[in-house]
Amino acid sequence: MSKNILISGASLAGPATAYWLTRTGHRVTVVERAPALREGGQAVDFRGEAHLTMLRRMGILEEIRRWQTEPSELQIIDGTGRVKISLPASFTGGAVEITRGDLSRLLHDMTKDRAEYIFNDSIAAMTERADGVHVTFESGLSRTFDLVIGADGLHSIVRRLAFGPEERFVRPSGYYAALFSTPNPLGRSGSTLLYSEPGRGGAFNADADGAGLLCVFASEALDYHHRDVARQKELVARAFAGMGWEMPTLMSGLAESRDFYFDSISMVHMEHFTQGRVALVGDAGYGATMGGMGAGMSMIAAYVLAGELAAADGDHVTAFARYQETIRPYAKACQKIAGNAGPFFAPRTARGIKLRDLAHRVLTKGPFLRLLDKMSTKAANSIELKDYRI
Repeated sequence: MSKNILISGASLAGPATAYWLTRTGHRVTVVERAPALREGGQAVDFRGEAHLTMLRRMGILEEIRRWQTEPSELQIIDGTGRVKISLPASFTGGAVEITRGDLSRLLHDMTKDRAEYIFNDSIAAMTERADGVHVTFESGLSRTFDLVIGADGLHSIVRRLAFGPEERFVRPSGYYAALFSTPNPLGRSGSTLLYSEPGRGGAFNADADGAGLLCVFASEALDYHHRDVARQKELVARAFAGMGWEMPTLMSGLAESRDFYFDSISMVHMEHFTQGRVALVGDAGYGATMGGMGAGMSMIAAYVLAGELAAADGDHVTAFARYQETIRPYAKACQKIAGNAGPFFAPRTARGIKLRDLAHRVLTKGPFLRLLDKMSTKAANSIELKDYRI
């Protein structure tokens, strides 16, 4: 049975959900707060057979390979730039890697002629009624939809309106992360360099398309609005003031950066991802800021949700229950990996840095290297994908 469905969010989870829902005959509208697709961003990777199976079923795997980045080894260095440990490219890049912006554009291009996209607008209010969900947008537009899907990330508007305030579900780790483009004063490309001091770490990477710096630091809760970029840059600059190695030079690109991203490293923990006619997909329901294989997990979840709706002939009550049952254990497995992101990049103490280095030095030797690869793909493969024959 065809449904009229609203999706909030046009990054990755939203267009992926739109792809499968339109393939199964539903009428889909995607609303996005940003005025256009977000370009650039950190590379996202897919690893393990579950991820690759999902991409093959979308018919998108070869296209991603055409746009893929070249994952590089991760070199952990000391304050003089001396390499202490080298982690293989498979540790950071998986089987295939692509920038978030390129993947977002690819998914949008696949769906823009079959789904309605509304940019520069957002959901302001939702009321569930017998005939559907009545939605009022910030622009003043009002419409009624059979179902609403929240694919709008860690700070999901749909989750807040349908399930409750963010504080109930989003658990901060005590770490923050910033990512931005920067000049390449080192004049180098290839491997990613990670330099850590107690409570803060910077990972620098450069290639033919430009250079970027990932900054991770430990902190008590910070006071800022998630749209106040100037305040966020100020907090990052303060956290990394006086850091060694080449960090002062690399941080010089912070003030002028136009692709700056900042957020707490947090995880969403929810018992249920559906409520009435509303469902959450990806980071909105069970995501992590970084390290939790968010792209692969959210795109698999999009496939499962659309597949279960098709299998239930549009009966959302049955489909939502099966979606919850399938995705919940998978989300938990992926979140276990995500919990290590902050301590890996920025151990809180000098002793913590030594212990991290020791552990990864062991893991890169002989048979342990295969164990390292296995560890990085185990969570990604912890789901058996049904063939919904869409």
